[in-house]
Amino acid sequence: MAYAAFRSIGAYAPRKILTNEDLSKMVDTTDEWITKRTGIKERHIAEKNETTSDMGVEAAKKAIERSGIDKSEIDMVICATISPDYFCMPSTATIIANKLSLGHVTAFDISAACTGFVYILSIAKAFIESGMKKNVLIIGAEKLSAITDYTDRGTCILFGDGAGAAIISATDNRDEAIIDIHTGSDGTYADLLMTPNGGSGSIHDSIDQESKACFMQMKGNETFKVAVRTLTKDVVEILDTNSIESSQITHFIPHQANLRIIKAVGEALKLNDNQVVITVEKYGNTSGASIPMAINEIYENGSLKAGELMLLDAFGGGLTWGSALVPFSPTLK
Repeated sequence: MAYAAFRSIGAYAPRKILTNEDLSKMVDTTDEWITKRTGIKERHIAEKNETTSDMGVEAAKKAIERSGIDKSEIDMVICATISPDYFCMPSTATIIANKLSLGHVTAFDISAACTGFVYILSIAKAFIESGMKKNVLIIGAEKLSAITDYTDRGTCILFGDGAGAAIISATDNRDEAIIDIHTGSDGTYADLLMTPNGGSGSIHDSIDQESKACFMQMKGNETFKVAVRTLTKDVVEILDTNSIESSQITHFIPHQANLRIIKAVGEALKLNDNQVVITVEKYGNTSGASIPMAINEIYENGSLKAGELMLLDAFGGGLTWGSALVPFSPTLK
């Protein structure tokens, strides 16, 4: 039987940095207010001519290089994004595949907001374990600055740009395999976090309404409460299902949305500070790119070693959520 192994990670963050002090000159806010409410100190912002696919390509190049496979061996590309190069079509995944010269591979996008990376991880696992694909490039990439209203202090303080990518490959070694992935959704909460414009559900009475609807809109307090409750419940379930104790988790890597949410979930699960990976202070919320960028952070600083168990946990607009138990299984050279 084929199993799916998490072989490599790569990430990219734009050079431009938007600090809390910068934002205080744009909207009614302060560094102290932002830090206290979110834990964010800065976020990276793409250049005007820098697209979501451009960032995805840079992250993918690192993941491919570190994977030990040739790019010609990649047979599928999946991109998780809510800020694609083009709404509707073509998919950002096809553009990334073309920029990487991957040939006629299967390529498509999914939209699961901040849970996007966990969703595409589950899709890659399913394709590999079914025997349909052998090496899948998965990418979470976002240019959220393009859909952020910088007059709305409730949202503009949160979001940044970036990309993360991973290679998921077939293996016959069960010890290397992704253990389990849980995903779910509840559309009754759809209005808590959404970008109203751009689809058949968008009906506006004026151009002003329509332009405002192009940006992300969020009901912050309600989203916070549902997020903490849902993330904790989902992690408890995946650990119980697989008879794994929280003490066995080397790296808890949650979606980097808000430091208060991360700490609340970590405390509920009785995880210590050394287990919890936090990057929100330097990147902000990068939605589908958040988790792979955090994995890359601990890989590049030497904290992530072969065989160590990662617990991924995410929550996003939809509402969607997901968790995954993933051993880091790089190809040994």
